[in-house]
Amino acid sequence: MTEGGPELTVGLRNFAPTPPADWRHLLEQARAADDAGIDRVFVSDHVAFGPDLGSYADPRRGGVTGGLQPTGPDGDWLEALTVLAALAAVTSRVRLATNVLVAPLRPAVVLAKTAATIDVLSAGRFELGVGIGWQEAEYRAAGVDFGRRGRILDETLEACRQLWTQSEAALTAEGFSVAGIHMMPKPVRASGVPVWIGGRARPAVARRLARYGTGWIPWGATPATFLDDVAHMRGLVAAEGADLGAIQIAYPLVNAFLPSGAVDYAAMFADVPMLAAAGVTDFRTLLRVPQEYNAARAMLDELEGRFSAVVARGSRA
Repeated sequence: MTEGGPELTVGLRNFAPTPPADWRHLLEQARAADDAGIDRVFVSDHVAFGPDLGSYADPRRGGVTGGLQPTGPDGDWLEALTVLAALAAVTSRVRLATNVLVAPLRPAVVLAKTAATIDVLSAGRFELGVGIGWQEAEYRAAGVDFGRRGRILDETLEACRQLWTQSEAALTAEGFSVAGIHMMPKPVRASGVPVWIGGRARPAVARRLARYGTGWIPWGATPATFLDDVAHMRGLVAAEGADLGAIQIAYPLVNAFLPSGAVDYAAMFADVPMLAAAGVTDFRTLLRVPQEYNAARAMLDELEGRFSAVVARGSRA
């Protein structure tokens, strides 16, 4: 863990193409991350699938060019917020995040209550990463209008902010109202649960960042385009009257391996100093973490140590 510098986040796979023997390995992985000094762990989100997953590779539908959904429609996916509540019970330090939650699938008041509950049970360690998703069938199954998903996300975030920070909410939106609604307990921070906005460098995403965002999770970012995306988003956020420099930025590290199959940490972390100088505050990896605690701890100790060493060298350069 780097004090006041770039942070390291590890994704835990709450999904699997075929059912594992036991899902409780997620608890062991989270304990290992907590003990190894990892700054944050995240889990992903899907509630249900239709049979056609092709939209994951279609940017017009919210997917990413060349993207491949990590499971088929019958893959296992544990519900993200439930998983984080369980991880909160076996950890004491590491932050707990969604990357990202398809927030419009949840009624706003239910999401606000669930997020606040996880936050107080974890002593303020919960961070809510949200996005609009890409799968129309999932929205249809939840009874939510896929065509309005951006507007619904905006209304959901406004409702959450009011329910988290005001004694009585005042929002009336299309399809629901929290006007006159009281919700306790509030999250640990007076400003509410930190919200990370997932999405591309687009005006709608910039508006959400300016109004609600603690951090930005650039969806579909690649090493070749990342710095251009950041520069573009900086201008879009400035046009909304906010400063991207006051907003955290996540970067998806690209896994690299040596011919032996071992992780090539030098290659993975080579650009960390340059990216940190460009405004990246959080480096995220989805390297596979061993399921057993001791093996997971050894792997995460090395991951954190290598990352911290690169950050320290960069700060001295």
